[in-house]
Amino acid sequence: MTYGAEVVIPLETRFPTMRTNSFTPSNNDGLLEKSLDFIEERREFFVVQLAYYQHKLKQGYNSNVRIRPLAPGNLVLRKVLGTTKNPVWGKLGPNWEGPYRITSVAGIGAYYLEDLDENVIQRL
Repeated sequence: MTYGAEVVIPLETRFPTMRTNSFTPSNNDGLLEKSLDFIEERREFFVVQLAYYQHKLKQGYNSNVRIRPLAPGNLVLRKVLGTTKNPVWGKLGPNWEGPYRITSVAGIGAYYLEDLDENVIQRL
């Protein structure tokens, strides 16, 4: 007992109910075995359901994204990552740095950058 609370006995221990009367250990064991047989099917069902949910979430997010092609000569900002972020600034520091000019395309969505004084920016 904690803090003077009284012990309450559940009704099912005093009075017979449908649940307590219909319980048989052998029937319960059979139902447990059946549920173990179906566990792989249930797991597969939920994996499919999770994949569908993630697909719909991605579809909803991507519907609001507008692709803007970038070309050499465009000015862009670069995200400040954890290793380049000054720890003195804390969480109020800037999230973006720049502007930088694109010099050439390195790959899909990757670019070589230089600052406005034409100093090449090293990749992180």
